[in-house]
Amino acid sequence: MYTIIGGDGREYGPATAEQVRAWLAGGRANLDTQAKVLGTNEWKRLGDYPAFGGHGEEPPLAHAVPGAERTLAGRGARLAAAVIDGALSLLCLWPLMNPIFTDAASRNNYSFAFADAVNLSASPHAKLAAWAFVFLVVVQVLMLSTRGQSIGKRLCGIRIVRFRDERNPGFVHAFLLRGVLPGLIELIPVFGMIFMLVDTCFIFRADRRCLHDLMADTVVVSGAPGAGPETPRP
Repeated sequence: MYTIIGGDGREYGPATAEQVRAWLAGGRANLDTQAKVLGTNEWKRLGDYPAFGGHGEEPPLAHAVPGAERTLAGRGARLAAAVIDGALSLLCLWPLMNPIFTDAASRNNYSFAFADAVNLSASPHAKLAAWAFVFLVVVQVLMLSTRGQSIGKRLCGIRIVRFRDERNPGFVHAFLLRGVLPGLIELIPVFGMIFMLVDTCFIFRADRRCLHDLMADTVVVSGAPGAGPETPRP
């Protein structure tokens, strides 16, 4: 994250690289604007930083600097977003799963064959539920790939960004590495349960990065893409 000196001589920030690029695009700053990385005392031109087209070593992530934690998404917000996303999935799948569990309960036998599940799920309502779930998955993947947000994260005002430069994570990092890969690991007997528990406990780290964040090189921060209500504008 960066602190810059505005045209009025005042300091503004800390701001993410994405926010600074928005200021550049809006004419609120230019490549000659003086800036420093949060946690350092060296002022340089914005144009000298790699994040804005310059050359040299990538600056450290501000979230690793004491005092910058306020930009991280709150644990409560992340939990609420996960609950919302889970509830949406359950809402779509319930008409599909309800007949299966109801029939199993009536027979007091939950070890029914896969063929029974297929037959019980062939109703029009179940088919509609399946299509609704597919639609939900497509929407979630598109939002994660383009905004770094699921529906739940957008409603809670948080988003996923790349750890190094806070860019949009894209399809590979936000969905494949952060969602699909950990999900496959969780399917492994015994080890998957241990992985899930450790993954959840990692939210209590100082940078609040769970195992799936470390695997995908991501971090969850507050604010919508391109926005930062806590940061004054130059």
